Amino acid sequence: MDKTVIIGGGAAGFFAAISIAEHRPGGDIIILERGRAVLEKVRISGGGRCNVTHACFDPGELVQFYPRGSRELLGPFHKFACGDTMGWFADRGVALKIEEDGRVFPKSNSSQTIIDCLWREAKQRGVKVVTGARVTDVSPPALRRPNWRIKVGEEWLESDRLVVTTGSNPAVWKLLGELGHRIVDPVPSLFAVNIADRALRALAGISLPWVHLEVEGGKLQADGPLLITHKGLSGPAVLRLSAWGARELHPLSYAFDLRVNWLARRAKEVGEEISANRESRSRQQIGSRSPVELPQRLWQMLVASAGIAADLQWAQLSNAALADLVAGLTGSVYRVIGKATNKDEFTTAGGVALDEIDFRSFRSKRYDSLYLAGEVLDIDAITGGFNFQAAWTGGWLIGRDLE
Repeated sequence: MDKTVIIGGGAAGFFAAISIAEHRPGGDIIILERGRAVLEKVRISGGGRCNVTHACFDPGELVQFYPRGSRELLGPFHKFACGDTMGWFADRGVALKIEEDGRVFPKSNSSQTIIDCLWREAKQRGVKVVTGARVTDVSPPALRRPNWRIKVGEEWLESDRLVVTTGSNPAVWKLLGELGHRIVDPVPSLFAVNIADRALRALAGISLPWVHLEVEGGKLQADGPLLITHKGLSGPAVLRLSAWGARELHPLSYAFDLRVNWLARRAKEVGEEISANRESRSRQQIGSRSPVELPQRLWQMLVASAGIAADLQWAQLSNAALADLVAGLTGSVYRVIGKATNKDEFTTAGGVALDEIDFRSFRSKRYDSLYLAGEVLDIDAITGGFNFQAAWTGGWLIGRDLE
């Protein structure tokens, strides 16, 4: 019987198994998962709601959310992308919703809905799932032995083809390296940053709708919403910065100066608006109410950082002090003293080098019967359902290739 072994019981692994069963019915398909449960990342994603994909229907626009893999994914996204994913789940009875920011979730607001759907589809097609199955060795086809041999514990399995969808797994990367694949060293991506400034950290819980961030001394920058935490800064803007700067920030040991434009506006424009308050609010105290769209506590902190007394009247504000205030509003510089701990990291940059994969099918260029998909590859995206979309796309194309 035609047999496929899939190492990794996550989103890409299940989708590949279902796709193979749909496109090549009648075969024997086994998913090997080293953990006690499958689809764990699906379960916890989106705060337990599962951010299935993103409502981005133009492949050319979609690839812009991938710091690594954008060029390689363009072709695959023309074949199976966000709209296809939404249709796939809808056809199987899963009602989805698009939120204001474009993220797509099940209407149930429960990741269990997605897990149940994938389990049901896999079982109906005879896919076998084995948990607690740690793969310790892999032997490729040879001249007198055309099958793959996969060692699980003390047992060797044989398979016509091998699909690897383990995500960021150093042990599997080592096995793939021994098979001749080049592995790009992994580094953290999508992480918050720790800030040394105590006054800033005292504002934990404050969020901003849109800021502009720049790493001093380089070209790395990002825009988006921001959240002040008890350790420093987080939110989409910081996560985007860390994603695109994953390899740039790693050799710095995550110690660098970060410039924050709290208003994401030009200094001249902000200066003119602030200056107008010296006339329109001449007798009001500067610290009493923010004249720009900032939370009051943050405004008071920036006023103090500029060396301005909170009870100083607007009419008494000197040009030099005004310039310092504008500089803080549009370019406060904070020292980053590290990244968030591992439990706060969402993904990793690194994995199997992309030039070793045929992205028409996600087939290895070294072995005709080896396929790889998901984060085992050097592909990663920002938050918003994009990493899952790369997994769905890769899994679906693997199955179509075996049609």
